Amino acid sequence: MKQLATIFMITMALTISGCASSVSETAKVEYLTYVSTGQAVPVKHFTDSHGNSIDLTESHNAKLLILFATWCPDSQRAMKALQASDLILDPNLDIIGIGREENKEVLDKFANEYQINFPLVADSDRSIYAKFANAGIPRLILLDGENHIVKAIIAEGDNPLAEVRW
Repeated sequence: MKQLATIFMITMALTISGCASSVSETAKVEYLTYVSTGQAVPVKHFTDSHGNSIDLTESHNAKLLILFATWCPDSQRAMKALQASDLILDPNLDIIGIGREENKEVLDKFANEYQINFPLVADSDRSIYAKFANAGIPRLILLDGENHIVKAIIAEGDNPLAEVRW
């Protein structure tokens, strides 16, 4: 019974904490965002989970970068909301999901389960995520056609896309 109570407390702490990596992280870490409006995006080249190269400079569309984790309830809610939104159909918007501390196999399974039809990038060592923030997922990074930050959003809660406007 004691073990069940401990598991419940850890699960609740992770859920309430905006999907930080660990309970100890949430106890002492303030969410910091390392990018600001007008700044050039700090990462322009990615390789998706299928080995395809993505160069943000090749498209002049607006872009939505989603920094997420497959295990995070807020990230799962954001992905479901995105899939149900008109954003997914916009031909003038490029969407790229970046799985924090995820690998190709987990991302491919997640893409299949959530019917994701945009590229997912494995960020197994947090090297991409670390250029945007220190903690907290999902994060939505909105870019203009020239790859400048329009807005950075921590998309926790019931309406994760509420602030998505270019």
